[in-house]
Amino acid sequence: MDSFMWFETAVTAIEDFMSAGGDVLWLIAILMLLLWGFIFERVIFFHFSLQKEIDVVLKAWHLRSERASWSAHQIRQGIISRMNLKIQAHLPMIKALTALCPLMGLLGTVTGMIEVFNVMAVTGGGDARSMASGVSKATIPCMAGMVAALAGVFAGAYVSNVADRESELLEDHLTVDA
Repeated sequence: MDSFMWFETAVTAIEDFMSAGGDVLWLIAILMLLLWGFIFERVIFFHFSLQKEIDVVLKAWHLRSERASWSAHQIRQGIISRMNLKIQAHLPMIKALTALCPLMGLLGTVTGMIEVFNVMAVTGGGDARSMASGVSKATIPCMAGMVAALAGVFAGAYVSNVADRESELLEDHLTVDA
C-alpha cells in the first residue's frame, strides 16, 4: 500500500498545481508534450535510423561508375537535399513550439489578471483571498511557459546542432572524383 501512496500523492499535487494555474496551464502542458514528442522523435531518429539511411545512400553513391561529371554533381546535390529534408524534419516545429510556450504563459498572465480585476470590480478590492486565486492563475502559467521555453531552447539547440553536424558529415562522405 505504501508504494501506491506516493503515486496518489503525486497525482493530487499535480491536480492542485494545474487547477491553481487555470485553463491556460493545460494548453502549456499540451504544447510541452508536443514539443518533447518532436524532440524525442528526432533523438531516436538520429540514434537509430539515420545511420542506416546514410549507409544506403553512401553505398549507392560509391557504386556509381563516375562521380565527376556535371550530372553526377547534380545527383549528389539531389541526394544531399533529400537527406537534409529527413535530417532537418520537425526542427521548424520544435522552434515554433518553443516560441509558443512563453506566449501561452503570457496569455495565462493576462487571463489571471482579468480574474483579479473582475474580483476587484465585484468586491471593491476588499477580498484578498479571491484576488490571490487570480494572481496564482497569472503567475503559474507565466512560470510554466518560461520553463517550457527554456527547456525547449536547450533541447532544440542540441537537436539542431546534431542535425547540422550530420548534414555536414553526409556532404563530406559523398566525395566527388577529380
